Amino acid sequence: MMRRRHRDQDAQRNAPLLFITGMQREAACCESEGVVIVCSGANVQHLREQLARLENQKFSAVLSVGLAGGLDPSLRAGDILIADAIVDKDQRLPTDPRFAQALTQGISACGDKVVNGPIYGADAIVLSVEEKAQLRATSQAMAVDMESHIAADFARRRQLPFVAFRVISDPAQRALPPLALKAITPQGDVDIKEIALGLLQAPGQIAGLIRAGIDSQAAFKRLSGCRLLLGPLLRLVLADL
Repeated sequence: MMRRRHRDQDAQRNAPLLFITGMQREAACCESEGVVIVCSGANVQHLREQLARLENQKFSAVLSVGLAGGLDPSLRAGDILIADAIVDKDQRLPTDPRFAQALTQGISACGDKVVNGPIYGADAIVLSVEEKAQLRATSQAMAVDMESHIAADFARRRQLPFVAFRVISDPAQRALPPLALKAITPQGDVDIKEIALGLLQAPGQIAGLIRAGIDSQAAFKRLSGCRLLLGPLLRLVLADL
């Protein structure tokens, strides 16, 4: 019985890591050997359906990774946030402290500033500065994304270690243009056709779109710079479990 338990534990440690993102560009920043990536396409129902199809697949750990909107006014575009908890409506789901510590120490050792704090999981894109301020006041979360609460719940049900690694894209003081609601395809790609159509119908959004693009470029640059560290750091922790 003991030998079988050890075999099961070894099998889980050697299983792929599951990375959950919102966009294909985020996924491209995280591709690595031994990693399975699921992309939500900024649609929580689509993400839940994809994860339901993976219920019988073995994973060693779960990482929510990608960009996030800032709620804490001190955060700027490109800042790295490693969550110590995920706020899902009225419940608070802790992340694995060993994974959070390993990521924080590893990324910090490379010269990048890292902050730790809670992330709010939203079912829709949070556009306005006022919405962000309200979420900050009610949840005390530092950032918001659309995947971490679903990823945390999946990991909890599977009894898998979980952590969230997010880079701030739109800061708390920056609103996103309404066009952002239609800017992502179900596959997680940028929908150029919808963006062009939206700008034709409401050209006043172009300034906000340009600002959002500059912010996201800073965030993607930082995320891409960390890509080679994420998988190996999590594997190091798993090897010690």
